[in-house]
Amino acid sequence: MDRVELAAFLRRRREELRPEDVGLPAGARRRARGLRREEVAALATMSTDYYTRLEQQRGPQPSEQMLAALARALRLSVEERDYLFRVAGRNAPARSAVPTHVAPALQRVLDRLNDTPALILSNLSEVLVQNRFAEALYGDSSHFTGLARSGIYRWFTHPGERLVYREQDRERQGRAQVATLRAAYASMGAQSRAGELVQALLKESAEFAALWELHEVGKRFEDHKVLVHPQLGEIEVDCQALLTEDQTQALLVLTAPPRTEAFEKLQLLGVLGTETFVS
Repeated sequence: MDRVELAAFLRRRREELRPEDVGLPAGARRRARGLRREEVAALATMSTDYYTRLEQQRGPQPSEQMLAALARALRLSVEERDYLFRVAGRNAPARSAVPTHVAPALQRVLDRLNDTPALILSNLSEVLVQNRFAEALYGDSSHFTGLARSGIYRWFTHPGERLVYREQDRERQGRAQVATLRAAYASMGAQSRAGELVQALLKESAEFAALWELHEVGKRFEDHKVLVHPQLGEIEVDCQALLTEDQTQALLVLTAPPRTEAFEKLQLLGVLGTETFVS
């Protein structure tokens, strides 16, 4: 671990960011350029003291999870993320076909969406990051590990995952999940994470096995859908997707026309907090 270089790298990247770059208000007066230490710490969900010690060359060696959080908070490119890992004495994450490092361009857009549900998904429907409105609508996905990180896997193995959709829409959504996985399987191959998901689901879900035999392929997201919140009930939303050039990540934004009942319900999501849709 190169404490001197790690501290210098973190400080320089922090100083190069402006509050508006990460979706924060600029504020009236800022004595120093860039973000404050406490702002980076909050973005990375760590204590200010912990982050400060890293910049002062006296912190403990960060875990891989901490480094990934810092890379996301500082909006690092893949190359910068790898460098951060190396100077911290960790192996850089493998650049697999399933990215876990959020594309900076999508992250910048998400930072500005602070009044409607928005989230970034991998090509296996893994939630990479979500704003508080999306968390209140879909539930917090950050605690899932292994294959369960994939929303496709959970759809067929966690019954509670379906509660956010109306019963009459669940068959269509199940087919869409399988079509999405088949598209990823085609591009990633049988020996990939997508292949691992397919093999696991063929064993665990007869429903998935039947849908897999349909050989439907698709990457589109529904333009219009009705979602169900346990307190607010049905919410009609329009769904827009912004994909990275390689189509391995997608930013989903859910909106409703102003002055409609659905619009008012989306605004209330910011007040009601998080509901968990896990049985």
